[in-house]
Amino acid sequence: MKLGFFTMPMHPIEKDWRQTLREDREAFILADELGFTEGLSGEHVTDKAENITSCIAFLAWVASATRTMKLGTGTLNLPNLHPATTAAQIAMLDHMLDGRFVFGISPGGLLSDAELYGNLDADRNEMFVESIDAILAIWSGEPPYNIKGKYWSVSTERTMMPEIGQGYLPRPLQHPHPPIIVTAVAPFSRGVTEAAARGWDPISANFLMPQWVRSHWPKYVEGCERAGRPADPANWRVAKSIFVANDAATAKAYATDPNGPYVSYYRSLFTKLKKGGRIGLFKAHRDQPDDEVTLEKVCNNLIVYGTPDKVADELLAFREQIGEFGTLLYAGKDWQDRELGRRSMILLAEKVMPQLHAATAKTEVGL
Repeated sequence: MKLGFFTMPMHPIEKDWRQTLREDREAFILADELGFTEGLSGEHVTDKAENITSCIAFLAWVASATRTMKLGTGTLNLPNLHPATTAAQIAMLDHMLDGRFVFGISPGGLLSDAELYGNLDADRNEMFVESIDAILAIWSGEPPYNIKGKYWSVSTERTMMPEIGQGYLPRPLQHPHPPIIVTAVAPFSRGVTEAAARGWDPISANFLMPQWVRSHWPKYVEGCERAGRPADPANWRVAKSIFVANDAATAKAYATDPNGPYVSYYRSLFTKLKKGGRIGLFKAHRDQPDDEVTLEKVCNNLIVYGTPDKVADELLAFREQIGEFGTLLYAGKDWQDRELGRRSMILLAEKVMPQLHAATAKTEVGL
């Protein structure tokens, strides 16, 4: 099992923006130093708590400060950008990173972003598909392109001057394109199947109940079978909210503090999903009444915290529940206490992961 870092950063709305950005950057640098295999950043534009408005700009800032860890958009909300803009910026970022890049994409889940860009009443899944199709056509095609869609068109036919290079859109360094990943947030996600059929791989979000995370694997297998490619668990990324401390009392106090970063994170999500009619993501079963879904139950089910031994045991139990997967993504939170935030990542990498590797190695050889 590999260890990665994923953050849809959520910070106190009164906290200085410069400080939150510096701390998020520091978390990526620390992850790289600790041997995390990849770091993924989300983005939203219209949420004061979510400070990264452009994951492309943020990753460009992080790029030169990291050495071995792959960086990725986790995810880029395609309906909010012209596909030609996305194609050009991602191509440049892939070159800046010398191919150390993963392309995470989604239709976007924040409704205020959708309203901002005029997409609130649109079919954003349809826009998402049209956008990625156009991006891939740009990268595989030749100018003047002449790509015509329902939402966007791409052409340089009237202004192209090939003798001086005008009218060309750049291609990424990785051929034919960087690896593509898609975040899955719905139980039994059809999007996972469609992504797998196109050669893309899934991330199961850290705000899904374990039974809904488990539902993603058969959907991934279905898509791989359609495409005639093996369904390899190594390609499945699963995000989790984890806090590790040297002692149990510190871990519990920090992870369960009503005003702490972990509970605040889920309070924000709980409020948004309930308002948007998507509280079902937090349900234990589909017919569970809405009033039985409480923030306390959500936090109890979704936050893994404790000493290294306790966290290792809980992560192994989680893996037993959902099945084998390839990358555990540590979901970044606000560093309300900088030293505890850093220490959690260090303990996960240096104390928890060796236990997971030892236990899973025994399982694989049948010991």
